[in-house]
Amino acid sequence: MSTAPTINHPSYHADYLALREQLAADSPAWLNDLRAAAWESFDVKGFPTARRGNEPWKYTNVRPIARGVFGIPAPAPDTQPKGLSFGDFPETWLNLVFVDGRPVSVPPSGNGMAGPLAPVLASGNGNDDREAARDNLARHAAIEEDAFVALNTAFLSDGAFVRLPDDWAETVLLNVIHLRQGAESVAYPRTLVIAGRNTRLTVFESYVGAGSESAPAYFTNAVTEIAIGEGAQVTHYRLLNESRNAYHVGTTRVTQAKDSSYESGSFALGCALGRHDLSVLLDGTGASCSLNGLYLTDDTQHMDNLVSIDHAHPYGTSRLYYKGILDGRSRAVFGGTVLVREDAQKTDAQQTDKNLILSDRAEVDSKPSLLIYADDVKCGHGATAGHIDDDTLFYMRSRGIDPQTASQILIHAFASEIIDTVADEPVREYLDRLFLTTVGGKVIPGVAGNPGSGRNPGGA
Repeated sequence: MSTAPTINHPSYHADYLALREQLAADSPAWLNDLRAAAWESFDVKGFPTARRGNEPWKYTNVRPIARGVFGIPAPAPDTQPKGLSFGDFPETWLNLVFVDGRPVSVPPSGNGMAGPLAPVLASGNGNDDREAARDNLARHAAIEEDAFVALNTAFLSDGAFVRLPDDWAETVLLNVIHLRQGAESVAYPRTLVIAGRNTRLTVFESYVGAGSESAPAYFTNAVTEIAIGEGAQVTHYRLLNESRNAYHVGTTRVTQAKDSSYESGSFALGCALGRHDLSVLLDGTGASCSLNGLYLTDDTQHMDNLVSIDHAHPYGTSRLYYKGILDGRSRAVFGGTVLVREDAQKTDAQQTDKNLILSDRAEVDSKPSLLIYADDVKCGHGATAGHIDDDTLFYMRSRGIDPQTASQILIHAFASEIIDTVADEPVREYLDRLFLTTVGGKVIPGVAGNPGSGRNPGGA
């Protein structure tokens, strides 16, 4: 394939050529070919900055990313950074830590379930893990479908790899941490999860920035692929909490086999521009998924959630429930699509997006949709946005609760409906502390003695 220099993305192309030369000798031919094909796909597509004919990115402007020059950061230190808290999870959890895309802390060798991706992909004699990785890598997140997926794949060098063999008896608990320290740089985290038949897996995937609020911008382009075997149960929590000036674009692709289940909890706050594109394919009869999300924005932050569920077989069940809390001049985008194919009879699908607006200057664009081609289904959707009603605020103030405390209680109660869906207690407590701290200083408009519109749309 052609490797001639491109005038479209010169800085990325130079980094790609350098990485290709560095990795070529230790990579199998199929992986080198995949990187080359991914680069060509990205170079043709370019960043999705067009205003017309670009529906998935209609409300999100990625020009700051396209105009930025984000180089590959210097190698991370050999040890896990100190003084950073990622939740007090029990010792039964396996911890896999990456700094700027490079592994610095991995589960003990011989666990047979989780570790870095690079050794699995390295050239040499094949084994079950390597064959499984080859069969699944870039299959669920195709390089043709999205420029950011193509760019991530072109720079694929390492990542997190999880594979549970069929009928693995124990429930596996994995904590995957992606920490960013490199200012004005780019990282390409990659995660590949393969859950074999009748297995049980819980993954907590977090993206965290170590810089201060005044630190220079950086860019994280993450891709996660999850393949769930027949009868398997996968619970996946995703936390986006990058630095305040960071840009984050994440893509998650999930494929489910017959009678499998996928539980998702997506939690987002922190960065200047955040995007998570989650797509679930129910590719077997009786498969089910439950997708919950909570996003919080303030100042001039922008948060975009694009969620798609594809019912391809009969007797599928899906639940989608997202909530947003918006303050300042921030903006949130929610796009939810449920596709029910012609042969997917007896599908049961519901999707809901609710938003709590704390400022007259905040804005949310919510667009849930159903595409139904079967005639024996039960489907519904809805979206709301508004303030907490004045009567509730008046009731709390009449009981002697000060405006700050009343606001904190009501905002936290709104968020808790999503946080409480987290079944794993350590994860739930960690997220509850994180969001409680974040909403602690916010005030609901209309509380006596505080600025606000006093409007009561009644939607939240």
